[in-house]
Amino acid sequence: MSSTRQDAWTADEDLLLAEVILRNIREGGTQLQAFEEVGRKLSRTSAACGFRWNSHVRKQYKAGIEHAKKQRKEAKRNSRESKEQQLETPKQPVVQLLEDSQSVEDVQSVQPNPGSSIPEFKDVLAYLENLYASAGNSANEYEQALVRIRELERENERLLKELNTLEEDYQALMSILDRARKMAADKEEAAQGQHKAKFQIDKFGNLERVE
Repeated sequence: MSSTRQDAWTADEDLLLAEVILRNIREGGTQLQAFEEVGRKLSRTSAACGFRWNSHVRKQYKAGIEHAKKQRKEAKRNSRESKEQQLETPKQPVVQLLEDSQSVEDVQSVQPNPGSSIPEFKDVLAYLENLYASAGNSANEYEQALVRIRELERENERLLKELNTLEEDYQALMSILDRARKMAADKEEAAQGQHKAKFQIDKFGNLERVE
C-alpha cells in the first residue's frame, strides 16, 4: 500500500507558488522574494520553494512568465515616459520682488524668459532617484544571486549528509543479512551432516562413527 509523503506538494500549493512568482515578476520583484513569501505562507524553506519551482512548476507556466515580463516592461516604459514628460513641462516658478523695504506694498510677479524654463526641485530629485534605482538594480540582483547560491549550497550539503547516512544504513543492513544467510547455511549443513552420520560398535564395545 503506497503512502503520501508528509512534505509532498499539493496542487493548491503549486498554484500559490506560481501566482506569487508571476506577481513578483510583474511588479519588478525577485524570485528570491517570492520564494521567501511562499515559504512563510506554507511553512517551508525558501530553498524548498525554489527547488519546487525550478524542477516542476516553472515548465507549466512558460506563457505566464513571458506575459508577466511584458507587463513589467510596459509598466517601466510608461513610468519612464511619465517622468520625462514631467521634466519637459515643469511648473514656472514665480519670483516676487519687494520694492519697499519697510512694508510689502507692491508685489510684482516676474515670469522667467521662455527659453530658460527651470524644473522644480522635486521633479529633478525624482528623476535622479529613478536613475539611481536603475543603476542599483544590477548590484541588487547580484547580491540576491549570491544569497540564492549560498542557500543552494547549504541545501546540497544537507542532502549529501542524508545520502551518506542512507548509504551507511544500507551497508549495515546488507552486512546483517549476509551474516544471517551464512548462519542459516551453516546450520543447514550441520543438520544434514548429523542426519547422514552412521555409528557402529567396535570389537571393544565402543561406539564409533562410520564415514
